[in-house]
Amino acid sequence: MGPAEGWAGRVGIGFGVLGPVVAWDDAGAPVDLKGPRHRAVLARLVVARGRVVPVGGLVDALWPDPPAGAVSAVRTFVAALRRNLEPGRPPRAPARLLVTVGPGYALQAAPHAVDAWRFEAAVAAAASAPPHRAAALLGEALAWWRGPAYADFAPESWAAAERSRLEQLRLNAVEQRAQARLAAGGAAEVVPDLDAHVADHPWREDGWRLLATALYRAGRQADALGVLRRARHLLADRLGLEPGPALRRLETDILRQAGDDGAGAGPERIWADAAAAYDRAVAAGARARLESTVGLLRGLAVSGPGGLAAARDHRVQAIAAAERLGDADLTARVIGGYDVPTVWTRPDDLAQAAQIVAAAERALAALPPGAPDATRARLLATVAVESRGTAGPRGPAAAAEAERIARALGDPALLAFALDGVFVQRCHRAGLAGDRDRIGAELVGLAARNGLATFEILGHLVRVQARSALADFVAADRHAAAADALAERHERPLTGVFTAWYAALRLAATGSPDAADAYREAAARLAGAGMPGVERGLLPLALLCLRVSRGEPADPGDDPGDADGWGPYRPWAAPLLLHARGRAAEAAEALRRTPEPPPGLLLEALWCLTGRAAVLVGDRAAMARARAALAPAAHELAGAGSGMLTAGPVAHHLDRLAAALGRDEPDPPVTSRAG
Repeated sequence: MGPAEGWAGRVGIGFGVLGPVVAWDDAGAPVDLKGPRHRAVLARLVVARGRVVPVGGLVDALWPDPPAGAVSAVRTFVAALRRNLEPGRPPRAPARLLVTVGPGYALQAAPHAVDAWRFEAAVAAAASAPPHRAAALLGEALAWWRGPAYADFAPESWAAAERSRLEQLRLNAVEQRAQARLAAGGAAEVVPDLDAHVADHPWREDGWRLLATALYRAGRQADALGVLRRARHLLADRLGLEPGPALRRLETDILRQAGDDGAGAGPERIWADAAAAYDRAVAAGARARLESTVGLLRGLAVSGPGGLAAARDHRVQAIAAAERLGDADLTARVIGGYDVPTVWTRPDDLAQAAQIVAAAERALAALPPGAPDATRARLLATVAVESRGTAGPRGPAAAAEAERIARALGDPALLAFALDGVFVQRCHRAGLAGDRDRIGAELVGLAARNGLATFEILGHLVRVQARSALADFVAADRHAAAADALAERHERPLTGVFTAWYAALRLAATGSPDAADAYREAAARLAGAGMPGVERGLLPLALLCLRVSRGEPADPGDDPGDADGWGPYRPWAAPLLLHARGRAAEAAEALRRTPEPPPGLLLEALWCLTGRAAVLVGDRAAMARARAALAPAAHELAGAGSGMLTAGPVAHHLDRLAAALGRDEPDPPVTSRAG
């Protein structure tokens, strides 16, 4: 809430100095304060807090070397301010706000009229309030800050002390509010704010203490200890100081929590103790830390939205750190050790995926002749997985070679990772749902026999996709239920995102009028799930495919220029949307620019959109391309191989294309389903 919003409707002029200097009238409208020297006069009077500032003091505040006529200029500034601050004052009536007192001027504002004064009062009131009330008071008061205090007068010596005082008061209020929220039971909610606070102000020990306390109370003991270690290092490196007694005592308390002998200790205690022991035993610069980090990142990636995004970023950093050490074998293990399954054929970060592929290729080239075959296979599987969604022979070749090595070694975990690479590369053309179903079936059996829960979930999700494409919803339902049950048992929350989308797809495929709402509900679960490669553009694409499957035109209210909303699918949506808006010539031109769909689980759906647009604008060449591309999938539901959406039976689209092209044309060649 800004200063005017907080006090609009109250009688009298208000002033804001928690940011650039401003004023507003009793209706909350801004008051024109004229030029910078007018505002400087007002600011100097606010700093004085009602005390008289002699004219000479104002002159010194405005000019390092006052010009002739400076006193007259100050009086002119004051007169202009008075006219704007008290516009209803009758001529020759004495000023009530900016008053003349002896040889100078004073600002006689009410205690609540200046945001900085109100801020101080709120902080003082919060100190004796119950936790919930204190947190609310301080949250409202902190929202009045629009930037550094007296922001437009930062260089001025007369403002320096007040700026510093208010900033310290603000930092104290941030910590006081965090303390109140902790006392009210909001440990987890306060962590992000405190994390940002200590990043900006690393010398404030109270900030570190509160952050570690919040993490500890949220059940994140290892993170709490990590914060205390980080505080120790920063204080020593930047200030040459050891942590104060409060931080040392907190660390001791966390390490000595209930059950010192470990008997009956819960996961939080065991994790904290193990992390602390590791931190003490393994030197900070040891290479073993990189490999240990990769193991941690594997667990982090399947823990939920925040974990997945963090794991991606830290993974790239770990690879870069390993490469800087110049140890090819270590680098290969760091890259190949991240065998986190993927069920989607578009990376969340294309540039990051390309970085990982390049690093894996460098590691492959640098491996010594005697390097283990398993190390080589993991690098090849990484190349296959991270190059998914891109055309070219390298990804499929790397997947096939990784699979060959894994089968020869008889390593179940390695084979599961390799099969993931084979799966994501097995969508380079239409009609391959049956192949992917066989991969999913092998993954389910292999993972179940060898206790590889995450790959077992992957296998079930692959089969949900494939059986959906083949319109076998009885089997797809069974695999979705199995995936959900495994996810609940092994705490894999992201699985439910995919099964929610499958449920919406099932409604769409069976003609339910609730399909659109189900898509929107599934999209709400996907939002913020840490999978931008899945999320971007998926909801509008699903709704467009739903209309196409029903034989309806695109919604003309959609904007084909909204590149962010459509994500990577804009080129295939734009011709249909333009045509629906009556812009047939532009639709035809957009269709001519539409590329062939990239390899992926949505390939058939995107070809159907191209074919539909081609029929609408009469582009026979595009019709022929779409018909030839879709022919191998004549037995599938378009797009249902994604497990997310469908544009209806491919056969219906082929029929429309054939009718538009004319019955005298020969059928397109059908590529072998094993090809």
